[in-house]
Amino acid sequence: MMKTSISGKMFDTGNTILMLLLCFITAYPFLYIFIASVSDPSWLVQQRGMIWFPEGFTMAAYNLVFDNPMIRTGYLNTLFILVIGTALNVLVTSFGAYALSRREVMWKHPIMFLIVFTMFFQGGIIPSYLLVDGLGLLDSRWALILPGLVSAFNLIIMRTSFAAVPVSLEESAKLDGANDFTVLFRIVLPLSLPVVAVMILFYGVSHWNAWFGAMIYLRDRELFPLQLVLREILITNSTDSMLTGVGGGDRMPIGETIKYATIIVATVPILVLYPFLQRYFVKGVMIGAIKE
Repeated sequence: MMKTSISGKMFDTGNTILMLLLCFITAYPFLYIFIASVSDPSWLVQQRGMIWFPEGFTMAAYNLVFDNPMIRTGYLNTLFILVIGTALNVLVTSFGAYALSRREVMWKHPIMFLIVFTMFFQGGIIPSYLLVDGLGLLDSRWALILPGLVSAFNLIIMRTSFAAVPVSLEESAKLDGANDFTVLFRIVLPLSLPVVAVMILFYGVSHWNAWFGAMIYLRDRELFPLQLVLREILITNSTDSMLTGVGGGDRMPIGETIKYATIIVATVPILVLYPFLQRYFVKGVMIGAIKE
């Protein structure tokens, strides 16, 4: 083994300390929110600065959050958009990426140029609203799925992955009578699981965190996704509906803990998804970074 010089050891030590500090800076806000959500509301509103341990442990804020019908409805709407939207996103993106990765496809370079063009120049909010209105999608959950069915960036990543699949496999399959659908679903996609996992993560996180489109296209509160409900609670301070039966002097303190509890409820599910896709993430996201 090579001996590490003193300067190398100093660098490693400093680098470790710096990375631990960055990890702490990144993780502490989430830790603060969790501690605040399970602390005594009266104690919390008197605190200033950093807190490390909960005081007067209580789950009252979570009970009020889960008793709120808008939270439950928002969860169901978000799960519908997440599952159906992500499935359609990955499916349609796979179709486009497969077609554009084949050598014999005509006009694929002009088509790719038009796709890339949309990454730099977009119509804007008003034309998008008029398009959704013209398609009859206003006040529908499909307005949050269909207009953004394919991401140009994700299509390029998936196309690059599909293009790396050996052509000989496709030719052998077609000699045995396979059509393009068979090649895509039986050969290309199974060999591209890392990039498929990355697409699920990218599209899934995008759907889970989306609120702007819902704010523009939806008027029926029964269709609001979870993030739009969270926005109302945090920005417009609309926690009164959850405080029925709470005494007047306790309404303001517990209203603060409700905000923190709502953030945890809206954040934890998508954090739980990441470890299952982590082993594919680095490999999939690096596709196309190095040109052979």
